[in-house]
Amino acid sequence: QEERMVRDRNLLQVQEHEQPIMWKVKFSSGNSSQLSNQCRNSVQGKLLITDELGYICERKDLLVNGCCNVNVPSTKLYSCDSCLPNGCCSVYEYCVSCCLQPSKQHLLERFLNRAAIAFQNLFMAVEDHFELCLAKCRTSSQSVQHENTYRDPIAKYCYGEYPPELLPV
Repeated sequence: QEERMVRDRNLLQVQEHEQPIMWKVKFSSGNSSQLSNQCRNSVQGKLLITDELGYICERKDLLVNGCCNVNVPSTKLYSCDSCLPNGCCSVYEYCVSCCLQPSKQHLLERFLNRAAIAFQNLFMAVEDHFELCLAKCRTSSQSVQHENTYRDPIAKYCYGEYPPELLPV
């Protein structure tokens, strides 16, 4: 029991990290259509893309610099469409866009501070808010139960602090 207490205490301790997360909470929202600025984006979406500024757009509205075209009416900033209050969404790109809201920084920092050792290697490899949201929204072992069933088959992309509730057996 003492051994378990020590292990649990070690899991909960806040680790000092060599490279803290570089939070990108001050965005220059009007500049994303300028070709001189390059954006990383969520890449794999067939229909939707989220850029690192927090904009979500249709793939056809992605500029050559990797940013969403903010002059298109359907482009949205920090959109949480398809997301539930627990931070789980049915569409990956909306999960990333919602997660990028500056107001989510505290929640994400709290998650990192509580992350188990197993997840620290994954989440500590990210260098900024965008990379953290990309990683957090990907489905993981926290999104499934019994290794092959989604906890919530509709909202399976989660940035929230806690995984969805387990479904009844």
